[in-house]
Amino acid sequence: MEILSITGGFRFESTTLKAYTAVYPEEYISEPGDILLVMTCQTAGGEILGIPGRIPNDGRTYLHNQRLGKPIITAPSRIDKDFLYWLFLSPDFNRELFLSASGTKILHTAPNRIEAFQFLLPPIAEQKAIAHILGTLDDKIELNQQTNQTLESIARALFKSWFIDFDPVRAKMDGRQPAGMDAETAALFPSEFEDSALGKIPKGWKITNLGEQTKFFTGYSFKSKHFISQYEGEYKLARGDNVKEGVFQWGDKAKYWKALTPELEKYQLNKNDILIGMDGSKVGKNWVRVQEHHLPILLVQRVACLRARSPMSPFLIRFLVGSTEFANYVELVRTGTSIPHVSGKQIQTLEFPFPDKATILEKFHKIAMPLFNRFDSHDEEISTLTSIRDSLLPKLLSGEIRVKDAEKVVEAVV
Repeated sequence: MEILSITGGFRFESTTLKAYTAVYPEEYISEPGDILLVMTCQTAGGEILGIPGRIPNDGRTYLHNQRLGKPIITAPSRIDKDFLYWLFLSPDFNRELFLSASGTKILHTAPNRIEAFQFLLPPIAEQKAIAHILGTLDDKIELNQQTNQTLESIARALFKSWFIDFDPVRAKMDGRQPAGMDAETAALFPSEFEDSALGKIPKGWKITNLGEQTKFFTGYSFKSKHFISQYEGEYKLARGDNVKEGVFQWGDKAKYWKALTPELEKYQLNKNDILIGMDGSKVGKNWVRVQEHHLPILLVQRVACLRARSPMSPFLIRFLVGSTEFANYVELVRTGTSIPHVSGKQIQTLEFPFPDKATILEKFHKIAMPLFNRFDSHDEEISTLTSIRDSLLPKLLSGEIRVKDAEKVVEAVV
């Protein structure tokens, strides 16, 4: 079930696909465009019950697994498959499945409960128009996401080349000009390695740790009984529930605080602060970089902030804490069984090689910054488009807003 996103669709880019090598009945083969629905949810609010995903046309064979429902349209002249997908994403559909679910710790729905859901069915032409409007927004969101994946890959490749694989040093050792690097930048790197506690590192570099290169602090102990709605509060609260695998998760998990009092000033977050969740089953993997459009935010206890000290680049920190090496390190040092956690000291003592010339860090930052500025711009647009899409969805399905009016909204933003 983790392969489906709470916003709909499959998360193939962030989950591991598993192959099935045994013999299987042909009726369990899913065709491109088939819709599968989540039938089981392990959260108390049932947030993913009924969430749909569409089988992609990517050359793979996908099998219909247990605990995923598969709706089959028997009257295609009466209901459009794309319209049905958006219906399954509607809050009313999720709410009904939650209210009728069985189980306590693990909620279950059933085919008869899904079939019992009642809704307004517009004419087929209007169904297609509604699906087109919402799909247009979704396509633009997906395009931005793909562009951001490319931008992040470029920056990550540079980080890995300079600070993990030390490609410029290896090239100079071989008498080659480092690939994609001007002579001035290449001159900043040595042409040999030396031994260190972490193995071979560029000569002259030192071993440092996150504590030395960042201002480290954890959040304030806010009282949950004083949380307020977004309409009353100016400040979002960055809690463990919000810091998830590189992205903020807000929605119904967002909590707010009304005013900034003197004792809270030091818990204000800045653009490019790096946050790390210190508790939970995915401790070591839950982190996020603060962007301008996320602000203003206050930090909550059990979430750590790493704020780069000059000349350290926040983008370098971002790739360090987002790396497999960091996740493996936390896996080794974490404590607790039912709720694993990591301490501030353990985070701060993570060691890594550090250049002997600040200019190398400045060069890296200068290259990475425009990439992440573009990333942030696209991400802000994704947030806006998602808000518009999620606002239009129930209104279009209920008839509260007409298709013509919705088309004008979409034309203005896409």
